[in-house]
Amino acid sequence: MEEINLVTRYKAKSPFAEAYRAVRTNLQFSGAGSAIQCIIFTSAAPREGKSTTAANMAIMMAQDGKKVLLIDADMRKAVQHIIFNLPNKGLSNCISMNTPFEEVVQKGIAAPNLDILPGGPMPPNPAELLNSANMAALLRQVRNVYDYIFIDMPPIMVVTDAAVLASKADRVVLVVRSGVVPPARLQSAKERLEQGGARLLGVILNCVPQYRCDNYGYGAYYDEKAEKQHHESAPL
Repeated sequence: MEEINLVTRYKAKSPFAEAYRAVRTNLQFSGAGSAIQCIIFTSAAPREGKSTTAANMAIMMAQDGKKVLLIDADMRKAVQHIIFNLPNKGLSNCISMNTPFEEVVQKGIAAPNLDILPGGPMPPNPAELLNSANMAALLRQVRNVYDYIFIDMPPIMVVTDAAVLASKADRVVLVVRSGVVPPARLQSAKERLEQGGARLLGVILNCVPQYRCDNYGYGAYYDEKAEKQHHESAPL
């Protein structure tokens, strides 16, 4: 699971990793002159690849020398501990059981500058916990330590969690799987985020078919097996 999903670590010269590299550059340019530190990654619907995208972007930023924290705030269906092969103790422990952050954060994962806070055991009230004073205090704490904080959130059109936390982040990135979600639903997702006080940074188009990339010169370099594995695993 880890090797298949983390192309920025295991296939650093692949077209997939290059695409994440381009997104990293765009994020850095977007943040020039403004304080963009905490970014939410969400999607309109399940299985669009938001978790894989957040994981690879966290690695990519850490490889660039930034100190990065990846938080799995999709406590209903946490997967970052699966992607990185980690114990699932983390965010829910911090904000519902008052476990100190330092006791559950996983340090130096996949890159020396990358720390990961898994989702932890699923609580009965995720949305309420994300809107709690403990969550606000945790975000204040980690903002003083990290250059970037990437938060993996549930799909915006499925549950209210992302909308609840949206106003507490600096920006939101919407991950869209090519050809899956109708434009009207994407517009509804954008509106729901904005109603929650989110500032949308942009959209990442995920799982684009190979022929759509040929004009960019990458088509000849795709490994057919790797592409099949990546497209099957990406929608986490």
